Amino acid sequence: MKKLEAIIKPFKLEEVKEALAELGIEGMTVTEVKGFGRQKGHTEIYRGSEYTVDFLPKVKVEVVIADDMVEKAVSVVVAAAKTGKIGDGKVFVLPVEHAVRIRTEEIGEKAV
Repeated sequence: MKKLEAIIKPFKLEEVKEALAELGIEGMTVTEVKGFGRQKGHTEIYRGSEYTVDFLPKVKVEVVIADDMVEKAVSVVVAAAKTGKIGDGKVFVLPVEHAVRIRTEEIGEKAV
């Protein structure tokens, strides 16, 4: 099993969710996060004062999937989240060694 973590722009969440649902991926965890990459934030003017916004709002989507679904899931997330502009985000794939569904005590891929 693998854990797919995608850091995306907040307004792209619904498109990413729908794209993953079309693959049959049912569960996900979504967290509102802040961060920056190469864009290094931006400056804004508020009430006549200029200030730097270092951390930009993002959304982190986490799903645990079977190994054979990884490439498809990554490609649909990238396609759904892409705007072509700086700050589109990143996708990370990490190994998952063990999973347990608490209610039924199922383990492994059955737990996901």
